Amino acid sequence: MTEPPRPPNFGDDPTAPMSGSSGQGGYPPPTGDQPPSAGYPPPGGYPPPGGYPPPGGYPPPGGYPSPGVGYPTGGYGAPGGGYGSSEDKTWALIAHFGGPLGVIVGGGLLGWVAPLIAMMSRGQQSPAVRAHAVAALNFQITWAVAGVLAWVLATITCFVLFFVPMIVWIIPVIFGIIGGVKANEGTLYRYPMTYTFVKR
Repeated sequence: MTEPPRPPNFGDDPTAPMSGSSGQGGYPPPTGDQPPSAGYPPPGGYPPPGGYPPPGGYPPPGGYPSPGVGYPTGGYGAPGGGYGSSEDKTWALIAHFGGPLGVIVGGGLLGWVAPLIAMMSRGQQSPAVRAHAVAALNFQITWAVAGVLAWVLATITCFVLFFVPMIVWIIPVIFGIIGGVKANEGTLYRYPMTYTFVKR
């Protein structure tokens, strides 16, 4: 079997690049049988100016994305959510939506139970769950105290101010639902009119 003819000035090294028609070194152009490879030859010719390969490697087609664009900044769920898993998101929702449920079932006084359970059950493993549970817990404790004072005030006035406990009962339900909706979107809701009983 005979070896195919070599171009002039090819040398004995079979891995040496062939000479191009312009007198500069280069590889032969791809034939119709070979698919063109993405990103090669690199922009600016071959070899690229400044060395081979350029420092940091070649950028992906279309360039590098801007920081914070195209990638979620949180974890599980919506961008910025900060949930490590679906279980963390579930416990955060329990903390917020459980408050209004406790208010309705407990006559305005038990809204703090669900956030406390969420904080004790999952708060040690997940900082995100702890943040949501503490925010909901502080809000519900504040309004449970306000509910006790409202019932005392209504009793002292022989229920002339019967509407005060009703108002105090409705506020934690409304804001607890808002907090749960925000938590579902991946946002930590800052409850208004809250005293800090439990630190993060």
